[in-house]
Amino acid sequence: MHTLVLVGHPNSNSFNAALAESYAQGIRATGRDAEVLYLSNLEFDPILHLGHSKEQPLEPDLVSARDKIAAADHLFVVTPVWWGSSPALLKGFIDRVFLPGWAFAYEEGAMLQTKLLAGRSARVVLTMDAPSWYYRWFYGQPLHGSLIHATLGFTGFSVGSTTISQVRTLTADQREAWLGQMHRLAQRDVVPSLWNRLFGGGQRARKRLASVP
Repeated sequence: MHTLVLVGHPNSNSFNAALAESYAQGIRATGRDAEVLYLSNLEFDPILHLGHSKEQPLEPDLVSARDKIAAADHLFVVTPVWWGSSPALLKGFIDRVFLPGWAFAYEEGAMLQTKLLAGRSARVVLTMDAPSWYYRWFYGQPLHGSLIHATLGFTGFSVGSTTISQVRTLTADQREAWLGQMHRLAQRDVVPSLWNRLFGGGQRARKRLASVP
């Protein structure tokens, strides 16, 4: 079983990066494999210039990242919440990689999309300076809607989420506590993700992915 960890923060020395590394260590402690991918290390144009009206060739780093996602049983995504959304780096990555024909498809005669990434699980960790209640009740949790539901859920992932609020005022001890929590979360997440792989209905989706050039 393989876990892919995506770091959406542009700074590889950020608290987000530390959370990602701790989660990956938690996965490895169970004897399973985990790979950490820093999106800031990839070379690609984040702009989908013509939308979905014309194919935009993927850069080698995006081809490699897409293959890693396809091969993963479990996906971990950590990102800060900036202006109620994700950093441009993560949004651009999603725009370029999660394309129709690879992440989802519309079948003739079907009312709903085919979720080509079905059978996988995901954990999304969002960090923010705002109090979680303010983000929820005043902003309506916009990144939860766009990333968790309208992207990962839309393409077939079974998603769990964790929100870390008021990061700016966290003490060193509180940060260490969150790192420990990531380690423990990883160990709990791998059991249901294995279940999803075996019984989550993703066989058809994986066959479709295998045919994508």
